[in-house]
Order: sequence, then structure tokens, then C-alpha cells
Amino acid sequence: MSGAKGRAVAAPPAAAHIPEMAQGFETWLRPNDRGLHCVPGDFYIDPHAPVERAIITHGHSDHARPGNAKVLATAETLAIMKVRLGEGAGRSLQSLALGERLQMGEVTVWLAPAGHVLGSAQVVMEYRGQRAVVSGDYKRRADATCVGFEVVPCDLFVTEATFALPVFVHESDAHEMAKLMTSLAAFPERTHQIGAYGLGKCQRLVMMMRQAGLDGPVWLHGAMKPLCDLYERLGIDLGDLRLVSDATDKLAGQVVICPPSTIGDRWSRRFADPLPAFASGWMRIRARARQRGVELPLIISDHADWPELVQTIHDVGAGEIWITHGRDDALTLQCQAMGLKARALSLVGFGEEDGE
Repeated sequence: MSGAKGRAVAAPPAAAHIPEMAQGFETWLRPNDRGLHCVPGDFYIDPHAPVERAIITHGHSDHARPGNAKVLATAETLAIMKVRLGEGAGRSLQSLALGERLQMGEVTVWLAPAGHVLGSAQVVMEYRGQRAVVSGDYKRRADATCVGFEVVPCDLFVTEATFALPVFVHESDAHEMAKLMTSLAAFPERTHQIGAYGLGKCQRLVMMMRQAGLDGPVWLHGAMKPLCDLYERLGIDLGDLRLVSDATDKLAGQVVICPPSTIGDRWSRRFADPLPAFASGWMRIRARARQRGVELPLIISDHADWPELVQTIHDVGAGEIWITHGRDDALTLQCQAMGLKARALSLVGFGEEDGE
């Protein structure tokens, strides 16, 4: 956001709680048919229709859409958008480093890490003594491919709720990797075909396998390569990655990462008795695994599970919670039980990515 409305100023000290004023947040932060609009800053956060000024929390297609005129995001998110959207990423692109403050109209804006995927950020807005934080998508687990989530104390916390039901308690990464390594040892004659989303999940899965001791090649569907290449250029070493199209055998005993839609598809017939796996938080629901024909469900998500959502709401100390998308009914009730004011925004267009 170039010009007078995008003036960078010094980075803030550690976030401190700002007392809430009597004025309601609805007077300056309003959901409408294009998304969440910050009125005194004249920008939208993750709009689902083209706008003049947009702040984008991360590069997934349900948050980073084409056609906006001026776009502000982390440098990594902008790089991802260029790969995925080309010229549609925006007419004018401006990067903002984590913690760097920017004056936009009457609002001071800065970004804090969200821990979702590479480049993901929460949007922090300070206006007339109030602080509002829009989380975007986030998780609280360690991830070698991105900066971890930062708790930012605030008066209003605008959160996602993708897995906001008590049934969603994700297993530890070590537990899920042990399942995969055990399966590889038990079925050396089969190709382990893992469905995973191409941005974030694929790269995190590779790093988890490296940390678990898998040093050999990981084979990729061609759709996975451009973003893996970008991660490498941005300093994330993913090790030996190879394209399935370059394989000279049926890849028995090997790991293949591919789009979830290819599991059980004709594309899978090239492998040695493929063992279908799927890395997603939705694999907590066994019926979903059965519906997809998944033999090895891996409960690995880039979203906060129920305990992490509740813990985050407690940690930020906000008196008011807005919920952008997901299972908002359960989280609204939980917030009210915690003595907090809660509101479901029910913004359209989110949660459309496959393989969360």
C-alpha cells in the first residue's frame, strides 16, 4: 500500500494489553459482502471479492484471491501468491516484515506470525486505544517450515474455527510419523501414496519425515513441485525430492506425495500395490477416511485443534471474540461459557481448500 496511507514506522516493543474503550468494535471493523473491512484504515483482510486495498494473511486460495488492486502481506506470502496467481496477485504489492508497524489512515497495522504455513501472519490493528487481532488460519504446533504462532494480547480476537468441535484433538506429530514409519517397514513392497495439500502440508510432511529419519527420496506429483521449489528458494531445505514422472519403476517401498484427489484415481495405477494415506485433521473422523478409501489416516493439520483454539482464546485475554468461519456454534458457546462476548461472522468463501 504505497503512498501516504502506507507509511512504515518503528517496530513495536513486546505487545502490551490496551484497555478497551466504550466504543464498540463494530464502528470501525465491519463484515460485509466483500469480507472484513477496517473502515478508518480503508482496507479489507482476506477479501473474497476484489477490493482496492487488501491485507492477506497467507497464500491459500480461500484467503488469497486474485484481482485486488493493492496488496499487503509478508514477503513469503507475496512470493506464494505470485507463483499461484501470476499477475492476478495484485496490481501493487507491498511486503511488511513481522513486527514492522505501518500507518494506514488512522489505524496502526502490524503483522505477527500465525504458524499456519510459510509466510502466514495475524493482522494486528490499533485504533483509538483498542487493539484487534485477526488470526487468519493458525496452529500452535511446531513446524520447521514456518515461524510459530505468537500470542498477541488484544481486546478483540477474530479467530478461525475450522476444527472447533471437542472431537478434534490432533495427535502429536511424533505419533503420526511413527505410524507412517511402522507402515513403511511392514509393507516394503507397497508404494505409500500420501494425499496432502500442496501449500504448507506437503512441505511440512517432508520435513516431518526427514526429522523421523527418512533420508531417501520423496516422490512428488507434478502439481507439488512449483511450491516445493519456492520453499527451497526461500531457504527451506526439503532434501531429495523427485518427480513421479521421472521414475523408472513402480516405486515399491517409496513415499509419494500427491493431491488428495489422485488417491484411487487412474494416476495411482502406476505404483506397486499403492497404500493410500491422507494427511489431514479430518482423518480424526474415521468415516471420512473410509469414504476416501484411506488405509493409513494421518492426523496432521495446519489448523489449531479444539484444545488449542480454547487455549488461544484464553491466552490473548480478549473480552470479545469474533469467529470468521468453521464450526462457529460450538466455539461461540464455549466463549460464552468463559464469560466472553462472542459473535459468529459466518464469512463466506473460507474453508474451501482440500486437505486441511
